[in-house]
Amino acid sequence: MSAPAPAPTRILAQARFETLTLLRNGEQLLVSIILPAMALVGLTLSPYPALGSHPRIDVVAPGVLALAVASTAFTGQAISTAFDRRYGVLRMYGVSPLGRGGLLLGKAIAVLCVLLVQVLVLSAIALALGWRPALTGLAPGLVGLLLGVLAFVGLALLLAGTLRAEAVLALANLIWVVLLGLGLLIPVPVLPAAVRGLAGALPSGALGEAMRSALLDGAWPWTAWLVLLAWAALTWGLALRLFRWAP
Repeated sequence: MSAPAPAPTRILAQARFETLTLLRNGEQLLVSIILPAMALVGLTLSPYPALGSHPRIDVVAPGVLALAVASTAFTGQAISTAFDRRYGVLRMYGVSPLGRGGLLLGKAIAVLCVLLVQVLVLSAIALALGWRPALTGLAPGLVGLLLGVLAFVGLALLLAGTLRAEAVLALANLIWVVLLGLGLLIPVPVLPAAVRGLAGALPSGALGEAMRSALLDGAWPWTAWLVLLAWAALTWGLALRLFRWAP
């Protein structure tokens, strides 16, 4: 019997499989690229809702990049992992040479690969619409994207590992819709006063504000990053404790 491939080879193969699965999934493609692109064009060309004093494209583009993170790292991963768990795929991987750690690492790499495609496509559309990001904000913008991935993947695994697949499907899509208006696309300062505090404390508001602060003003949004880190610590901690590999 031949020996299993080295761990890096197994993980990269799994990452490639996960990436192609996400990109070939029609529903996921709709949520990850088509809907964010529609939101980008629609919010830029429409005068409503009010988005503050900056040019609309400069406000909308960072928010749409934040939306891309939520679409892939949260909605896509929650649903795909929940159904893998339901059909026994996770349990099978757990006893294979890939192992559970290799599976999770492969999923994380797949999220980053899909996110790279999203960022390139959506940024190209935004630039064509007149977006001119602050060049000094590219580095903090990248930090914000990575912290957003960490927080939203943790939330995805928490849902996928504790709830039935059908419940995850409904809840993940519902949460995605709700978060659109709680800081992802709509800046927290222009929201009604009654929800600003809540939006700023959510990963959606923290990620949206982190991206806008970085790409609008070239700032390093430490407070928003700390919120994302807190959500990542909470969700990953609960996921590692409560995640059930078998349905």
